[in-house]
Amino acid sequence: QVQLVESGGGLVQAGGSLRLSCAASGSIFSINAMGWYLQAPGKERALVAFIISGGSPNYADSVKGRFTISRDNAKNTVYLQMDSLKTEDTDVYYCYARLVTIATMKVNDYWGQGTQVTVSS
Repeated sequence: QVQLVESGGGLVQAGGSLRLSCAASGSIFSINAMGWYLQAPGKERALVAFIISGGSPNYADSVKGRFTISRDNAKNTVYLQMDSLKTEDTDVYYCYARLVTIATMKVNDYWGQGTQVTVSS
């Protein structure tokens, strides 16, 4: 069993900052990639940022220069530092991990429960 537990969402004024965290736990053999996505009701998931192990971060154009994704491999944790927040950043942010479990030794995708970010004007 693998769990992704997110934290750090909340309410902030426009121009402010938030830091999201997502810790992966369970019988994990390796993590290939971790990231953050949005999914509004009735819409497809939209990339915010992701980082592949040993690779460079990738960002949606809308957050480049404002958001920074990072990983702590020892803690199986991914962070999203969100600066210069705008009202349009308001959404539910979902943590994502592509990883290999010890039980199956196969790659699978996992998702967190989502954390609400609300930016007020």
